[in-house]
Amino acid sequence: MENKDIDVRALYKISYGLYLVSSCKGDKFNGQVANAVMQVTADPISIVACLHKDNLTTECIRDSGVFSVGVLEQDTPMTFIGNFGFKCGRDIDKFCNCNYRVGVTGAPLPLEHTLAVIEAEVVRHTDIFTHVMFFGKVVSSEILKEGPPLTYAHYHEVKKGKSPKNAPTSTLNKVR
Repeated sequence: MENKDIDVRALYKISYGLYLVSSCKGDKFNGQVANAVMQVTADPISIVACLHKDNLTTECIRDSGVFSVGVLEQDTPMTFIGNFGFKCGRDIDKFCNCNYRVGVTGAPLPLEHTLAVIEAEVVRHTDIFTHVMFFGKVVSSEILKEGPPLTYAHYHEVKKGKSPKNAPTSTLNKVR
């Protein structure tokens, strides 16, 4: 459904980062690249991650009630982004070739191409059209290394990356 009053190019002006949102279901780990992550309160510190309803990571978070966020570094290679952003965890083990450790929540914490990791326990989730917003109370966070974070603008303009079909910004692929 197209709306002539909406210039989707304006959405490119919203600042985003790129993150690796991960969780677990039993002893299986899964994660996905997401751009819809932000801090929402300071006391207690809480964050929100918004993921497509059909994604395995969404299923894992619903099942476990926990998630982790890895803040990706600007130099993250496209092969790493592709593994977590364009492949399905139902078909492959996304963490089999990735250095990680298990956090206090049981969620995997990526150690490669990651500036910081944050773990949260889900306190609420809200369905919004095709996506689910998971609100989480932060229970642990750590800086792994210093450097510039990967922004969505850098991903599109410098790395020439696209958005996967389940990303909230996938409609922007058409205007590039």
